Amino acid sequence: MQIWVDADACPKAIKDILFRMAERTAITITLVANQYLQTPPSRHIKFLQVKSGFDMADNEIVKRLSVGDLVITGDIPLAYDVISKGGHAINPRGERYTQDSIKERLAMRDLMETLRASGINSGGPAVLNARDIQAFANQLDKLLTQQGEEKTR
Repeated sequence: MQIWVDADACPKAIKDILFRMAERTAITITLVANQYLQTPPSRHIKFLQVKSGFDMADNEIVKRLSVGDLVITGDIPLAYDVISKGGHAINPRGERYTQDSIKERLAMRDLMETLRASGINSGGPAVLNARDIQAFANQLDKLLTQQGEEKTR
């Protein structure tokens, strides 16, 4: 398993958790972004810079994704593509997207986009808080534990 991070919008607190996890587990993490990001020196942490443009990072992640890989993203269409390709996806608030939940989330995203386009101000997501960060860490640990158990079978 490899972990891909949609890094342009990934909060620093989440990246810090991922950096520590990479060192602890020796799982490779690749941050993908269209602007340079500083990463700690580690053979388990990589950075891939893509050209600027709409969905360039998302497209690169999907292109390189293997079945069973994990993607960290808050981008619903990217999560849908990841799930469709046999990967796993978790958002920075700790929600794990599944075959069942991603279709509902995509429909809700499309509805909200339609409302915004018609002039209705729907607000944005709440600020990431300590509870969200803990939920992310717990979900990541749970997924890695499940992957480890499947590997030993």
